[in-house]
Amino acid sequence: MIRAALLLLLLALPASAEEVVAGLSQSRVAITTSFEGSEILVFGAVKREEPIPPENPLHVIVTVSGPSEPVTVRRKERRFGIWINTDAVEIDAAPTFYAVATSAPWTEVISNVEDLRHTVSIPRAIRSVGLGVTEGEEFVEALMRIRAREDRYQLRMGAVEVRESTLFRASIALPANLTEGDYVARFFLTRNGQVLDVYETEIDVRKVGLERFLYNLAHDQPLVYGLMSLAIAIAAGWGASAAFRLIRF
Repeated sequence: MIRAALLLLLLALPASAEEVVAGLSQSRVAITTSFEGSEILVFGAVKREEPIPPENPLHVIVTVSGPSEPVTVRRKERRFGIWINTDAVEIDAAPTFYAVATSAPWTEVISNVEDLRHTVSIPRAIRSVGLGVTEGEEFVEALMRIRAREDRYQLRMGAVEVRESTLFRASIALPANLTEGDYVARFFLTRNGQVLDVYETEIDVRKVGLERFLYNLAHDQPLVYGLMSLAIAIAAGWGASAAFRLIRF
């Protein structure tokens, strides 16, 4: 079914040297109270008007990025036997989620110039314009390490399967700690490190049900949300105390 749909899309495309047409297994992700993550299958094909150069293989890069927002990175140091915050740096914008999958090792799929032009790699996607070179690199690397441990930053080289330099597929794992918003999936065709074509589509990630209600309440009516949280905490404490007294007697 997927292969037949791709062939129909290829026939509908205008003539060009090489173009990519791609799709996703789902374009909407619903975050509920029981959400434990999701997996999106990405697939695509290449339309070409000329024979495939045998000495120059085609490569594919797939990126999925979440909303970008400013983030404060703090350095902790151990002083007088306790850990305290010493330095803090404000990074202009960093994706809340960023996954990169490639069909080959990084140095084979894209050059540094093309990476800079299209902001493909994770470091390029993080904007830290106001920081010095040494200071910026140190704090950006710390941010990437933290979010990589949380599966929010992913680099999976060789995870894109390319068949006959025409069809490709890969899967992107979305963790449970996703931020709500519009996610962007990009597909890059490259050869000899140069980007030949780019295709882009969106993934809608939204909270639904109780999660949606609590999120809207916390942002739109913070006073009501705070009072409700306090009331629930008082009720839970009273209920636990009453249950404990019943158990004792």
